Amino acid sequence: MNTQHVVELRENGYAVIRGFLDKDEVAELRRESEKVYAEGLKHHATYRDGNLYFEVINDPGNGRRTVPQAHWFSWINPVFEAARRSQKMFEVLAPLLGPDIKQMANQLHWKAPGGKYTYYRMHQDVRFRTRPELFANLDRYSLNTGLALNRQDASNGALKVVPGHHRRGYLGLSEDGGIMVGNVEQGSELKAVGIDPSEVVQLEMEPGDLALWTLFTIHGSGPNVSTEPRILQIDSYVRAEDSPERGEWAFRDGRSIPLGAEPEICKYEQLRENPGPFYVEEEWTDEAKTSGEKLKAAG
Repeated sequence: MNTQHVVELRENGYAVIRGFLDKDEVAELRRESEKVYAEGLKHHATYRDGNLYFEVINDPGNGRRTVPQAHWFSWINPVFEAARRSQKMFEVLAPLLGPDIKQMANQLHWKAPGGKYTYYRMHQDVRFRTRPELFANLDRYSLNTGLALNRQDASNGALKVVPGHHRRGYLGLSEDGGIMVGNVEQGSELKAVGIDPSEVVQLEMEPGDLALWTLFTIHGSGPNVSTEPRILQIDSYVRAEDSPERGEWAFRDGRSIPLGAEPEICKYEQLRENPGPFYVEEEWTDEAKTSGEKLKAAG
């Protein structure tokens, strides 16, 4: 595989590999994503079982119960479980992370047409490493991938990035205590950290295209104002030696490693003390009137 993405990622903080998956491969994942979404809709509220997580909300924008995202759905879907550790993925990751690679996140994001909560504020993903002392070289040997499962552009809220500023370190964007999604004006937040909003690059991706970005890359997205959903699979990988205590194995010495019998701690730090299953009955949305997290055992 051409390794131009390595140069672009280091220089700009992001890269896009066009045609990473062919038409048939991405069509299969699109079909499987619909099965994952349907599984999420079986739950009346946000649900967790180990690392498997369905965020389920009542979206006031379109008046529907929706599943904005699912985490570690590979535990219930063998097609996605194989895809996260495919040979194609290894060929992309190995020039950046080496032959021993762990996975920290496995996510599907759906932006429903007309939904209120489809707008992601500009941020850097390193903020979500709540135990940074457990990692090394987060600026160089950790990265995210975003696989487009359908056509993505400004109309349905495709990813937006700011090139080059990943070299500045953590800038504290969106750290005001507000929620990460919703109709928030992004330009003023960028200006506050010395970034001209004209620097923002709006990505356009065809089904099967793969975006990569670092944990320090500034990125966000706009709302879905189209009539079609935006479906993006996001996976996060790290060089194994930099994450000895966290993450699921994806590749060891270049060999694809399936999920084991029990989930490993990735980003859900309470996995051992509270593995679930349980429901999170309270919502994080603007409309939620209560605070804190109330857990109810799932039947």
